Amino acid sequence: MTPILNQPVQSDTLTRMLELSQQLGREDRQLAILGEGNTSARVSDSTFTVKASGSNLATLSAVGVTECRFSDLAELLAQEGLSDEAIDEALFAARVNSQAKKPSVEAVFHAYLLTLPGVNFVGHTHPVTVNQVLCSKFARLFATRRTFPDEIVCCGVESVFVPYTDPGLKLAQAIQRAVVAYIERLARPPRIILLENHGLIALGATPESVLAATLMAAKAAEIFVGATAIGGEPQFLTPEQVERIAGRPDEHYRQKALGL
Repeated sequence: MTPILNQPVQSDTLTRMLELSQQLGREDRQLAILGEGNTSARVSDSTFTVKASGSNLATLSAVGVTECRFSDLAELLAQEGLSDEAIDEALFAARVNSQAKKPSVEAVFHAYLLTLPGVNFVGHTHPVTVNQVLCSKFARLFATRRTFPDEIVCCGVESVFVPYTDPGLKLAQAIQRAVVAYIERLARPPRIILLENHGLIALGATPESVLAATLMAAKAAEIFVGATAIGGEPQFLTPEQVERIAGRPDEHYRQKALGL
């Protein structure tokens, strides 16, 4: 039997992606279990690495990562009405190494998000705390409002909200539409994308920024749930207060110091 080998990638990029994956997959953080979630990293202008289908974030190693071509998945993203079989064929075809494992079905949205300015790493998880909110009637409200300053520093002034969509190509297309609308409205790329009844996507220039955004979003969700339990809708910061925090020079300095 021919062994499954993955195409070598830049060692530093791969090492950082694996470290991020293992941090996101830690059992005590309750961000992802079993085969949940996936991560990716830009290798070059033409390729990126993504977790292979069926791999586990907590124990991810190089053999569980596949390098793919941006161009192939950009073509797939533009297609409508494809069967599941055709999508699977396109995912296999996008591999740099034909002997590599099948990339995650969510590789298509990773390919798109890694083309955004300043985005080099992406982490997708299913945090218990966040999904408590995303599986409730408060999901959109949680995405568009902020409750405390560090949530703004790490997660941005708002999160992108995507109504529930079938995972795979349709979800990638819905994410693209929502992100484009977000950037047109706010003139800045998002740090967090919230998927209704599904999970969270964090994106950033570094693994540290992806992990920080994920952990802070999980904390924000826990606070949101607790505040709601005490007395209905949480006490949110006003839009003016949010923009003030987002524009403060000391917060920008802190973001840089934290690698955000």
